[in-house]
Formats: sequence, structure tokens, C-alpha cells
Amino acid sequence: QFEECVARARARKEVREFIRPTRESESQSQRREMAPAVSGSVIAFEDIFEVIDRDPDGKKFDKVSRFRCRSQFEADLEIDINVDIYKLDVGTRFTLVLSPTLSLDGTPEDPSYDQSGKETFASTFDYVMYGKVFKKEDENAGGIQKTTVIASFGGLLMRIKADPKNLQEVDIDNRVYVLIRKIV
Repeated sequence: QFEECVARARARKEVREFIRPTRESESQSQRREMAPAVSGSVIAFEDIFEVIDRDPDGKKFDKVSRFRCRSQFEADLEIDINVDIYKLDVGTRFTLVLSPTLSLDGTPEDPSYDQSGKETFASTFDYVMYGKVFKKEDENAGGIQKTTVIASFGGLLMRIKADPKNLQEVDIDNRVYVLIRKIV
């Protein structure tokens, strides 16, 4: 089922990938201290994950790996990452955020590119992708409620399975940013 979603997502090509270059002299803690204040409405989902497996079904592409991750709050994540520009290893811990906008005050995205260089929500993250949620399912397995959300970032897929309360802000056809920052 997930593989069918992969094929459909690749056909749609709805991705913009960004990576924030990290200066050699700038440490992770310094960047966290520089984090701007963010409106609560900007964050639709946030959790800390640990990579538990890389390419569990074998590597299909040279520059993309699929990572299987588990969070502190019992959420499961499968995400495709362009490893040519952002490296993750088994055991790496990272913060993952889903947001409908990069604006710090939560205002909707402007379709034109902003060249002003002003601070955005992405300024404190290492890797950012933009895409669309195309599937959301609720399930009840053994009395435990879980919600699964699948999003496509131009063929790079993400699947999160978590408590329904944690994913209530994420719906089908939402345009979302996924923002990732490693925890040192």
C-alpha cells in the first residue's frame, strides 16, 4: 500500500527541498539560542525521533534513503531524505516539525519568493521540504487509537503514525513544510 503511494507521489512532483548551510564555526547550541519566537499556530506537529533503520527494504535510489524512526511519544515515522545534501545515521536523534507556513507569526504563505532575507521558521532548522498531505487514516488496533498521515514532497514520502490528538491539525490536501534539526 505504501509503495503504491510512492509511485503516485513521484508522478505528481510537488517538492521544494531546502537545506540551511551550517557554518563550521556555528554550533548546534548557538543556533538553538538564536531561535526566534514562534507562534503556536505555526506548529501542526512536533516530536523528537531517533533513527532505528535505514533503507529497510533496500536502497532504490542513489541520493535518497528511507529512514524508519521512533519517537519519545510512541510515534512511528518513515521518511525519504535526500542523503546527498543531508546526512542521517542509525541512532541519530532529531526534532521533526510539520508546519503550514514558515512565517513566524503564522500568516499564510505568499506564493512569490521572498528575497528580503528576514528570519523565518526555517532559519533554525537544517533540512526543510515542502509538500502535500494526500492520505490520513484512523485505526483502532487492540483498543489503541492511531492516526496515519502520508505526505508527498515531490516523490519523497513521509508517513507518520501517532496518537490522533497529535495529528489533529494535519488534514488531507494540506500543504505542509517538514522541518528537521539534529539533536547533538
